[in-house]
Parts: sequence; C-alpha cells; structure tokens
Amino acid sequence: MQAKGVIEALCLSERKGTKKTPQPTARFIAGHGIEGDAHAGPWHRQVSLLAAEDIEQMRQRGLPDLEPGDFAENVVVSGFPLASLGLGSRLRLGSEVELKVTQLGKFCHHRCVIYQQTGDCIMPRLGVFARVVSGGTVAVGDSVQILELIPRERIQAVVLTISDRCSRGEATDTSGPAVRRLLEQHLGAHIYAARILPDERKEIVRWLKHYSNGHSIDLVVAVGGTGFAERDVTPEAVASVIERPTPGLDEAMRWASLQKTPLAMLSRAVSGIRGRTLIVSLPGSERGATENLEAILPALGHGLRQLRGEIADCGHGLSRQPA
Repeated sequence: MQAKGVIEALCLSERKGTKKTPQPTARFIAGHGIEGDAHAGPWHRQVSLLAAEDIEQMRQRGLPDLEPGDFAENVVVSGFPLASLGLGSRLRLGSEVELKVTQLGKFCHHRCVIYQQTGDCIMPRLGVFARVVSGGTVAVGDSVQILELIPRERIQAVVLTISDRCSRGEATDTSGPAVRRLLEQHLGAHIYAARILPDERKEIVRWLKHYSNGHSIDLVVAVGGTGFAERDVTPEAVASVIERPTPGLDEAMRWASLQKTPLAMLSRAVSGIRGRTLIVSLPGSERGATENLEAILPALGHGLRQLRGEIADCGHGLSRQPA
C-alpha cells in the first residue's frame, strides 16, 4: 500500500478534557505516546488522529474558527485514507515513528462544546487511535504512509484461551490456534489479539471488558472453562459482562455436540453481546472448541454485520433450503 499523506498539525495538551495546542514538532515514545501529552500512557489509546478534510467539513457547517487541537486530536493528516484503516493497520510518520491502530472512534460520556454548537462531533465517529510501536521526532509537513493495511471492513476478533495449565506453560495451547484458523478461513477475520489466561474470574472479566469497551472488536471468543470443575468459571465471567444474551448460539452449539457425545449436555457455555461486541464461549478441548464453532459459523458473519449496523433485515443474505 503506497498511499501517502501529509501531517498538517501536531497537538498536545497537559490536562485531559481540554483542547490541544499545535506544536511544530512532537516526540513520540514507544509504548507511551507523545512526550508531554496528557493522554500518553501504557494503554491502547496513546495517540489520536483526524483527517484535515473532516475538520474542514465542520468549518463549513458553521464553525469557521476551528483550529487544530479543538477536537483534542494529536495528529491532523491530509490527503490520506484514514477512513480505510482497520484495527491492526500500521502507519509511518516521518522517517522513524511507527503507529499501530488500536481503536476506531470512541464513546463520549459528555457532550463537548463542539457538539452543543453543531449537533455533531467528529472524533467519536471519525477519530482513529493508535499505540506507538517505534518512537522518534516528527514535524509538521512530514509524510504519513501506510506500512500495513488491515481493511476496515474485515471482522476483528480476539481469541482468549482460558486454562491454568497453559497459562503456566505446563501444556501447549492447541485449541486457541485452531479457533483462530477457523475464524480466518471462514469469516476472513483479522485476529487482533490472542491471549492465554488462567481460570481466574476477575482476570477473565478484566480482558473481556478490555476488548469489548471501545476497542472496536467485533468478536471475542473465550475458549475453555465451561464445564463442571470447580475452576471452570468462564460462564460466570461472561454472564457478568454481557448486556444482551444470545441463547440461540449456545443452543446450536450444544445441539451439534449432542449428535456426537452425551457429554455435550454438561457444557455451561454462555454467550452474549456487550456494546457492539459479541462474546462467545467454547469448550476447552480442541475438538470440542472447533465442533462448537463450526456449528455457528454459517450464521456468525451475518450476526456480526448486524452488530456493525451493516444489515438491518434479519433474513437478508442467508441461504435457505427449499421447503
């Protein structure tokens, strides 16, 4: 991908909740953000980007005095396809700095002055957030280019393997990689992250919330911890974070497994929706995980596109068998 643009502004603020001030240069620190900026830190939203063209549209809507930094953005770029970037895309700013896209848009808890004046604020809809992979100094007028493009339309998925033994290195995780392959092959999904967690409810809840609270992740799959053992707490963790249950998925998976083994009725798997993220829990064995996932794959892509708001008609796009 050879698309290039120009950095029109670099903006910093010393305190959160305030607009940023344009600077001629900025020093990016790997794993931290921009030196001196209030939003820098060891988290996934270290740097924010906006397109100059989107800011200009807001000026045309009755805010001619808008300046760089008024939306609390760090980097303003022009002539660059910012709207095409999906999670995991990598950018080069200037000659040294590398960013990785980690979130698309954000949820605003309070309506800003811009929203009160225009009825709209572009950062929640059009802002792109990134983590600093490689640091360096960038100046206004430097180039911005795509190093790796993950198309925005691709399904974004996270695979969490829940296993005490795998987390301690006492066993090799084969279930997580098998689930990952199925998601890539059948949904064309981009696997944003894959982690191995111990069977600790608080830890599972923490990462489920992490990836479903604003990350723009479509699907989180939790593999393991769905049985009767005392340490099997994945269903309780999932149930505590979802806002809307999806019992049809769990019923379909158990029914498919019951055709092969009566032990399938012992599964306590729970799935559901948090925000715009679907969380699905699967058995811990490789065979059980793949059999369960294969049972719901024919409908999964359709459901995820509905969550994204791309499909309104529940029956549209699904193949039907003759009556």
